[in-house]
Amino acid sequence: MTDTQPVPMGTEPLGSGGLIASRMGLGTMTFGVETAAADAHRQLDLFVDRGGTMIDTADGYGAGASETIIGEWGRARGGVEDLIIATKGRFAPVPGSAGASRRSLVRSIDASLKRLQVEAIDLYYVHGWDPRTDITDTLGALANLRAAGKLHHVGWSNLSAWQLQKLLSVADQYNLPKPIAVQPQYNLLERGIELELMPCCLEADISLVPWSPLGGGWLTGKYKADARPSGATRLGEDPKRGVEAYDLRNTERTYTVLDAVSQVAQETGRPAAHVALAWLGARPGVASVLLGARTVTQLQDNLNAADLALTDAQMQTLTSASALSGLPYPYNFLRDWCGMDIWTRLGT
Repeated sequence: MTDTQPVPMGTEPLGSGGLIASRMGLGTMTFGVETAAADAHRQLDLFVDRGGTMIDTADGYGAGASETIIGEWGRARGGVEDLIIATKGRFAPVPGSAGASRRSLVRSIDASLKRLQVEAIDLYYVHGWDPRTDITDTLGALANLRAAGKLHHVGWSNLSAWQLQKLLSVADQYNLPKPIAVQPQYNLLERGIELELMPCCLEADISLVPWSPLGGGWLTGKYKADARPSGATRLGEDPKRGVEAYDLRNTERTYTVLDAVSQVAQETGRPAAHVALAWLGARPGVASVLLGARTVTQLQDNLNAADLALTDAQMQTLTSASALSGLPYPYNFLRDWCGMDIWTRLGT
C-alpha cells in the first residue's frame, strides 16, 4: 500500500453514548508550539483524507494556539460537522478560579468554543483530577454546560481508578453526566493502567483513548542502549528533557520490549512504530489511538499502520515481553483466589 492510497482506518463507538470515532485520532499538542499553523493545517487535511474523524486538543496546548489553529482550519473548510472535536479543560489559567471548579470550567469552555469556532464540543475532557474541588461541583458544572448545548459528551484524562469510581458513584447518585471515554498514557512501555484503571473502564463500558502510543518515540526504534539521544530526536533536542526522560526509560525492561517489537517488525515487514500501534489498537477497551506528530511525514508514516493486524502469536510476543514485573498484592490474590481473570486476559 503506497502513501497515495487511503489506509482503511475504521471506526469504533466511544462508550455507550452513541459517539463514533475513527480508530486513530489526531493529537494536536504540537500545534502552535513545534508545528507551525501551515504545517498543522496540512496534517489536518491529511488526517481527514485518510478517513480520520477525531481531532483531539486542549486549552493548554500552546496556551490555546492549538485550538485556534484547528478553528481557523475548520472555518476554511466550511465547518467540522462531519468530525469529532475533543478538547480539555483544567490547566489553563483562569483569573479568579482554577482547576475543575465550576467558574473555571465555564470560562474555559467558552474560550475553547471561541477559539475552535464551534457551537459545541463533541467530547470535553477534564484534563486531570482536581483535589481542591468537590467532584459534585465539577460534574454539576458539566451537566449545566451540556444542558446549555456547549458540550455533548464528557471524558476524563489522567486519573486513577479510585477517582474514576468516585465520580461514577457521584454521577449515579445525582444523575450527572458520566464519562464515555478516559484518556490515559498507555503503550507497550507504560502498562500501569492495567492494574485497576483499565478493568474499571471495561466494567463501566468506558472507552480508552490512549495518548503517547509510541512511548515518546522509544517504540519507533530511535533510541539505543549504547547511545545517548541525538539532536535528531525529540529527547536529543532538549538536553534537560532528554536526560530525564532517557534515564527513566533506559532500562533492561525497555530493551526487552524493543527487541520484541523489532522481532515482530521483521516478521511483518513493517516499521516498529506500526507494530506498537497495532498492538495498542487491539487491546481491550481501546477505541481510538491518538497520533501526535510534528511533521506531515511523521503523521503519514503512522497513519499507514491502520491496516496492520497482528497474529495472536505476535500479540502474545509483545504482551509477554512488556508484562509488568509480577502482579502485586492484592491483584495476585484476586486473580488466584477470587476468580478474577482480567489480569490473565490482559497478560499483565
